[in-house]
Amino acid sequence: MKQKTCLIIIIILIGSLLSGCTKEEPQPTVKTIEEVAVTIVTLLMENNYTGVYNFFNSSITSQITAEEFADIWEQQVTPTHGTITKIGQTRMTNESGFSIVYVTCNFSKIGSLDIKIMFNSDRKVVSLTVVPIEEEFEYTPPSYANLSLFTEENVTVGSGQWALPATLTLPKGTGPFPAVVLVHGSGPNDRDETYGPNKPFKDIAWGLASAGVVVLRYEKRTKQYPEESAAIQNFTVQDETIDDALAAVELLNATSAVNHSEIFVLGHSLGGMLAPRIALQDSIIAGLIILAGPTRHLEDLLLEQTRYLANLSGTNQTEQIAAIEALVQKVKSLDINESENVLGAPKSYWADLATYDPVETARLLDIPMLILQGERDYQVTMTDFARWNETFSNTPSVTLRTYPSLNHFFIVGTGVPNNTEYLIEGHVSEEVISDITDWIMHQ
Repeated sequence: MKQKTCLIIIIILIGSLLSGCTKEEPQPTVKTIEEVAVTIVTLLMENNYTGVYNFFNSSITSQITAEEFADIWEQQVTPTHGTITKIGQTRMTNESGFSIVYVTCNFSKIGSLDIKIMFNSDRKVVSLTVVPIEEEFEYTPPSYANLSLFTEENVTVGSGQWALPATLTLPKGTGPFPAVVLVHGSGPNDRDETYGPNKPFKDIAWGLASAGVVVLRYEKRTKQYPEESAAIQNFTVQDETIDDALAAVELLNATSAVNHSEIFVLGHSLGGMLAPRIALQDSIIAGLIILAGPTRHLEDLLLEQTRYLANLSGTNQTEQIAAIEALVQKVKSLDINESENVLGAPKSYWADLATYDPVETARLLDIPMLILQGERDYQVTMTDFARWNETFSNTPSVTLRTYPSLNHFFIVGTGVPNNTEYLIEGHVSEEVISDITDWIMHQ
């Protein structure tokens, strides 16, 4: 779970958190979208949260007040990142019909990051997030990726309203080859699960394809269609993740280079948690690969991560933690209005997950599973892995492994695990790639 029940740097994503509205104030007159973005960030520097709020689209203002936005920023950003001390350059892109401006800022505790602001055609903000500076990083292939052994082609997962851009990585040769669908963690991930200089899904795709495995990865629905996803009535993980994973399996099953009896699903974090539920809905799936798959409720992980990072910060965050605890209690009691979002999701989302148990669902499956866990992972921890292990350690069809030096992205790290190490360039461990490859080839 990356930005994700992962690092909590997503501040507003199409109708985030609670409900409410506030009185509007006049907005500054500006000439360009980039100037609007700089104005918004300047207001953040000045702690003028109401001024920022006035730029938000109704998809946000109908669900959160200016005061609640201020609390989110001060409780989730400032403690770990610090305050904005300087505004640098801007750059603009377009994505799915939205104008996106990246404003590079210096944060007092963590250094340079981008504030990513997504605008609709009316120049209203539909998303505001803090992200690593993507333009600073050029992807360097891992040593285990042999580019002469595979090709890639652009394909589409699904069709119609939710058609998703995707990449199919194909080993050279006649085939047919075993194949894997990569299923993201939580948050609006791209097909590579990009975080800072790291692209774990690209590492996995290139590593497995170099060893003779077809890999399909795709843009997550909440990234490709953020506003449309937020408008879904009774939104659940079926909409967020499962339907598109099933569509990806269907695409592989229609691909001539694929051995149709060897189609596997690899889920990371939230994707790993949901992998058993995905497999339960499609008998074509030959096996599951679960990377850092939570066995506890997401709201519990979020609270645990908040406490962990607060402790690392060395500052007194009692009030901030108490606020998160109150939200977690709302999730557990489902004391949520139908129009309200709590911890970034509506009541329907939490009600659905409240009845889901990944381990018990996995017990219903009669397919092999490979379950892997990094021991340095502070987001999905060895506590989660322990339940997988307790349940399946004596099951011949299930293989379980842990890696002492690997973090949530299965990248080597040292010292006390923290959120800043994700900004250090690395690659998914070759040992993990080798273990996945060997497991697939022996099924």
